Amino acid sequence: MPIHSFEPGGVERVALNLASAWQAEGVEVMVLLGRDAGAMQGIAPSLDYVRRPEPFPTAAWETIWMIWCTWRWLRVGQVDVLFLAGNTYAIIGAAVKLLLGRRCPPIAIKISNDLERRDLPQPVRWFYHLWLRLQGRLFDRFIGMAAPMRAEIAAAMQVSDPAIAIVDDPSLEVAQRDALGAILRDGAAPRAPNFVAVGRLSGQKNFPLLLRALTRLDDPGARLVIVGEGADRAKLERLAVQLGIAERVSLPGHCDPAPHLAAASAFVMSSDYEGVPAVIVEALAAGLPIAGTDCSVSMHSLTGAGRFAELVAIRDEAALAHAMHDVLTMPFDPAAARRSTESFTIPAAAAAYRALFEGLAAA
Repeated sequence: MPIHSFEPGGVERVALNLASAWQAEGVEVMVLLGRDAGAMQGIAPSLDYVRRPEPFPTAAWETIWMIWCTWRWLRVGQVDVLFLAGNTYAIIGAAVKLLLGRRCPPIAIKISNDLERRDLPQPVRWFYHLWLRLQGRLFDRFIGMAAPMRAEIAAAMQVSDPAIAIVDDPSLEVAQRDALGAILRDGAAPRAPNFVAVGRLSGQKNFPLLLRALTRLDDPGARLVIVGEGADRAKLERLAVQLGIAERVSLPGHCDPAPHLAAASAFVMSSDYEGVPAVIVEALAAGLPIAGTDCSVSMHSLTGAGRFAELVAIRDEAALAHAMHDVLTMPFDPAAARRSTESFTIPAAAAAYRALFEGLAAA
């Protein structure tokens, strides 16, 4: 399993947790690590990490460096399955497949992001969809993170149903789910206008939209915490000052989101696109209602077909503000929301992935 680094990311966090679970079951797991840096270094210390010395800092060229490292290892290493933990690793798999040809082990990829990509301009979307069809010819198994993704994968990548597997995204460790489930909620409405969002501070998450939506709320007591770190921090801090809401917005950085989920009365998501967002599963496990953009083919089913969320079109600032207002008074059952996350745990997914890989290797 190639991993760029220990920099915070949902794809990498889930992948390392899965690898730890497989190793505990006696499976030989090897993580090809691009560089030994990042805040998640302690997440899976017992794993077998393989690194090549960096000839120079590779952060700016991490994909090219990862292709080189993966190709060099697969030329000599005995590997049953190459697992690509998310869409961002597809180019690495495609490159080594073309370089190694029939010597390449079977490749399984987890589809971690939206495949429609309505956020892209039309010429770019055409090339992106062409790239997806190429992946359909190169890889052996495509793993969706929720049932609605099956049809999306089949259409976008033009692959047959036997090549597709669905494994609910293992967003939660058992202890994490238990801890989030222990947060006291009474489900009463109206709830205080205390919102929390979680995600990398990057363009995909469209946090500027969220800040502008916050200014549309009538209640000057509305508060927002955005848990995460990324390149857009300074941009978001400047925008909060420009909008006059700096004192109502907190950016605590990369940290445990649980205390912020406990203190919030609603979760909010402003992304332009997602796969099956792990943070939504975490919010539901914490018993929080959700106001968010309909940024994934799975969002509707993930949020209980409207029982647990108010969903709006992407990039619609006014609609998101209305959803943030309405979610505070919508009927909501925290216990039912928590029950909906039972299949999104590491142990359940680890067993399903292991069976899938063993079948792929045997075939």
